[in-house]
Amino acid sequence: MEVLIHYQSVDIYRQENLVLKNVEMELRKGEFLYIIGKVGSGKSSLLKSMYADIPIGSGVGRVLGYDVKHIKNKQIPFLRRKLGIVFQDFQLLTDRSVNENLAFVLKATGWKKKVEIDTRIHEVLVQVGMERKGYKMPHELSGGEQQRIVIARALLNNPEIILADEPTGNLDPQTADQIVKLLKGISETGTAVIMATHNLKFLKEYPARVLCCKDEKLEPMELIHDLLV
Repeated sequence: MEVLIHYQSVDIYRQENLVLKNVEMELRKGEFLYIIGKVGSGKSSLLKSMYADIPIGSGVGRVLGYDVKHIKNKQIPFLRRKLGIVFQDFQLLTDRSVNENLAFVLKATGWKKKVEIDTRIHEVLVQVGMERKGYKMPHELSGGEQQRIVIARALLNNPEIILADEPTGNLDPQTADQIVKLLKGISETGTAVIMATHNLKFLKEYPARVLCCKDEKLEPMELIHDLLV
């Protein structure tokens, strides 16, 4: 299976503070991977390093063919177009409808023909079960509906990887469960998903490979199985 992310002996810093050291990990096509850990343990920093929002300090880091340790500024937009990013706080444009939010992203990434833009928007809204909500404004949607739109936005350019940073953090338990189920289904279509979370309940209900940020290290689940007991 194709390797999409390869980290070897990677150190990750946040404002000169070491957050994670000697990170070893790989992500393969279509894989669903949990990154768990307490608040402040380095989950978000790890994801940010993957889309070159923060630099890696040492080691080898390759994401979708890009060397993220030595990546040039002009290359970063091209890397990010191959990634879909899902945030906890939605980050939708509040003065535009759902369709306008999605069209804005497509136009910003080079789509020009209205028919193709409208078609792609309809496709991703169908994929997340929101095809009847395109005319709505963000404030007219529930938290779960807004997060579905964020996932639709992440899917627009057919990314090879979706990075979901605490995507259920602002949602009630039932809605959160639906979002994880949706992300798991997306991974089964061939798009790899990394989901950072501190909610261990999902690990039992939607099993997948797990890595844990703990004590400045990224450890495989079998070493921290007592967390689930």
